[in-house]
This record gives sequence, C-alpha cells and structure tokens, in this order.
Amino acid sequence: MSGFEEKYEAVIGLEVHVELKTGRKIFCSCSPRFGDEPNTKVCPICLGMPGTLPRFSDEAAALAVRAGLAFGCKINRKSWFDRKNYYYPDLPKGYQITQASRPICVGGAVPIETSRGARRIELTRIHMEEDAGKLIHRGGETLIDYNRAGVPLIEIVSEPQLRTPEEAKAYLNALRRTLRYIGVSDCKMNEGSLRCDVNISVRRRGEGDLGVKCEIKNVNSVNYVGRALEEEIIRQTSLLERGEAVEAETRRFNEDTGHTEKMRKKEAQVDYRYFTEPNLPVMVLTDEWFDAVRRAMPPLPDDAAKELVEKHGVRGENATLLTDSPELTEYFTRCIEATPYRAQGENLFMSELWEKAAEGEELLSPQAFGEICAFFGEGRLVSTNARRLIRLTAESGEEPRLIAEREKLFKLSAAETAPYVERAIASCEKAAADFLRGKRTAARQILGAVMRLSEGRADPIEAEALLIERLEQLGQSEQSEGPDHPERPGQA
Repeated sequence: MSGFEEKYEAVIGLEVHVELKTGRKIFCSCSPRFGDEPNTKVCPICLGMPGTLPRFSDEAAALAVRAGLAFGCKINRKSWFDRKNYYYPDLPKGYQITQASRPICVGGAVPIETSRGARRIELTRIHMEEDAGKLIHRGGETLIDYNRAGVPLIEIVSEPQLRTPEEAKAYLNALRRTLRYIGVSDCKMNEGSLRCDVNISVRRRGEGDLGVKCEIKNVNSVNYVGRALEEEIIRQTSLLERGEAVEAETRRFNEDTGHTEKMRKKEAQVDYRYFTEPNLPVMVLTDEWFDAVRRAMPPLPDDAAKELVEKHGVRGENATLLTDSPELTEYFTRCIEATPYRAQGENLFMSELWEKAAEGEELLSPQAFGEICAFFGEGRLVSTNARRLIRLTAESGEEPRLIAEREKLFKLSAAETAPYVERAIASCEKAAADFLRGKRTAARQILGAVMRLSEGRADPIEAEALLIERLEQLGQSEQSEGPDHPERPGQA
C-alpha cells in the first residue's frame, strides 16, 4: 500500500442504515422484532394494500433526535417525508417512504481514533425512512419475507472525509458504540440492524476533483467493510494505472471470494423521482416535546468512561471496553462497588467476566464477586486461584468461601509452604546445584516446582523468599562441611 499512498488517495464516505429500537414499525403497529416466522409480523399498511394510510411513530422520531443530539447535529424542528420511486421487490408498495429534501438532522460529526491520530468525521445528515423486506435466494427461486418491511430506520450519511479502511472501521465502531449505549439501536450487524453502504473513489494525490465513485451495497460486518475497501482500492488503482476509466457502479462484496462484484450501473438522483409524501403531514417538533427528549437523553459512552476513570480508578483502555453498552457498565459498577479492592477487582472482572458480560450475561452476583475480591485483596488467594474461584462460583452458584475451602484454594501460610520448598529442591537437584554455583536464575525452575506441588496455593513471592533462604542455607552448610562432607541439595 506504500506505493499506492505515494501516488493515489482514496475518498470514502459511508451511508449507515440503523434499525431503531422501537416497539412498533414506523408507519403501523406491527412488531419490528427480529427472528419471528416469515411473514407473521405484517398488516395491510406495511404490505402496502390499496386504501391504507401510514401512521407515523413518535417513538421513532424521539430516537432519531437522540442520535442527532449524540453527534452534535442541528435538529430540524420541521421536517417531512418523501417518496423514493424506485422499485423494491421486497417493499410491496413499489416505493419507499424516506426523507430526501428535509431530513430531521443535519451536520454533526463522529470523533474517531486511529494509528494516524484523532479526527472528527463530519456528517451530512441523519434522515428517517422505512426498511425493506428480505429476499431469500434458495436454489433457483427467491422467497420474500416482509417482516422487516416498515421497520424504522435512520440513515447516517458521512461527508467523504475518510481516507483509509482503518478510518472507515474506526468510524463504524464509534457509531455503533454510541448508538448502542444511548439505546437508539442494538446495532447487531449479524441480524441486519446495522448495515453499511460504502462509497469510494480513488484519485491521484494532490488532485482537487473527486474520482468516479462506486458504491458497495449492504456490507454487514466491520471487518468486511475493511476488506471490501482494500479490494476496491486495488481494483480502481489498477484500472487507473492501466489508463482505463473507472465506471460508476453499484457493487457487492462477495464474502467467499473476498472480491467486489458489479451489480448494476450506479443510479443517478433523478432516477428516484422524489416527491413529497402526500399521506403524511409535516412533522413539527414542539418545544415541550423536544425538551422531553433532551431530558431523557442517556449519558454518552465517553462520558460514562470518564466517570469510571474518575470515580473508580479504572484504566482508560478498560473504561472504553466497559462502556460498550449501558448494561455492561451498570453490571461492572455494581461489582466494583462491592469491594474496596478496586484495582484487583478491575483485573479480575476484565479477565474473567468482561467477555460474557459484554454479551449480556451476569455470571455471578456482585456480592459474590466482592467476596472473592476481598479474599484476593487480603492475600488469602493467589491470582490464579482467584480467577478459578470466579469460574467455579459462576458454574455452581455456591458461596465462594465454601468452594474455596472445599477445593483448597486458600493460600498456604509460610509454615505450610516450607515442606513444598523442601520437596521442590529435592526434585530439582541439578537446578539447585546450578544455583549454588552462582546461577541465580536456576531458582525459577525450582519455584515452578513449588507452585506445581502446592497446586498453586503457595504465594509465589513468599515461596521464592523461602526458597532462596533455604538454598542459601544449603550453600553455607556445604561450605562449612568442606569438600569431604558435601550435603546434597534437598537433604534436610
């Protein structure tokens, strides 16, 4: 890519479609829930039957405004819907209701962080629209599931300010994290509640004009967005290097081959034949309604992460991970507040609970977690056994103390560790002899034997001190006995 960066520059913009987390579809009362039997969450309105009229969802507007507030957009207090007259086989009406001329949110920006540093990617707009259904290709036939038709969407359109696949992935991750945290969407890309259209052109570095843009439709994974961009940059650059023209196309990313493939020529704006939707009135956001939405606005994830750092001393990189969702933040906060040993608690939570907690699972109660942290912080458990006790408690649901006593997890005292030190020295005669000849690092091998023999219950620092002390005693004894009466390491 270094040769590419010297001669060419990619210009990337993303159109991100986000399903809103509402209790009904945008223009009817059908459920928007994912995973139901095909064509069971439909009605005459979302099936586009003649004589039906759309009824707009106030909840969808509130979530769209919430997204706009999160990214610093200007909120249009008056906006309206338009018809996009483009044939969708999975929208029975034959057109889509969207916002073209007057979106609900304009402007704003998304901050990102990459290896090149921090940047703010400006937004063009956030507008509302209805989702289409789903085409299911099976053998030589195509089936249609209309359950998704009419699910409320916002489309977040960025300015063409992204320059690399890394930046595009960072942008998507930042969007996803914020939208999930403030409850706008669950953003499950595997379920289609967040999908991305990628616009990319390549131009010679230093040129002011944009190159010919291609659009890669419906990419449903952050990693696939990165791979699709890398492939498309190579494809367009190769065409330019050969002196060939890049054609404006709509393409798709083939996950199996790793290549983008042409679907059709890129449509122009005029092909959509927009006009104002006649069956919906102008949407006016009153001061009272708007203030209520603003008061209900949850904290942003960066603000929540800052609070974790300032209030609980959480490390910055962990604070970011712990604010992936409000449920995760709330669970961690309850756990960490159950113990005065905050640093130990943070380490144990991140190593043993974070991954499952990020998926919505609470493996053990904050009280049980606090008790285990206390054992660890007070020095009664070594790190390995503290982590093991968390796993055993999560599996059985028993009290941590009972499990620790039954499984002999509590740390050994110095007097209890001493016999294991003697046995380890006896089983590592060569390492002990090497130590006595001045090779201090040989003690590590013997310490490993102490930990194995004690089944991890010995305190490694305490065991190492006892071991060094005992080896030095043996060395002194050997010197006092003289060469005719050597005492072998391990003989006590």
